[in-house]
Amino acid sequence: MANNNISNEKPGDGLRSLRSTTAFRVINFELYAKPNIVIMGIGLTCFGIALGYIAYMRSKYESMGYYAAVDKDGKEIFEKRKSKWD
Repeated sequence: MANNNISNEKPGDGLRSLRSTTAFRVINFELYAKPNIVIMGIGLTCFGIALGYIAYMRSKYESMGYYAAVDKDGKEIFEKRKSKWD
């Protein structure tokens, strides 16, 4: 026996094929939205640029003679390297 309720479902639909309330669909929008390659590419590019900038700034401070130290409050700070002879 064939089930007539499944006729409009396609493979890969996932939760989109199930009955649910409008509130559930609004709260969990990302479960029902189709993936958008352009937006994903823009997001990955921005994330990569941000990580690259952080790495660049960290290497810039380290090349100037600074190092990452942990303050007594637990906050990370950059301090200038000091010689034991000073």
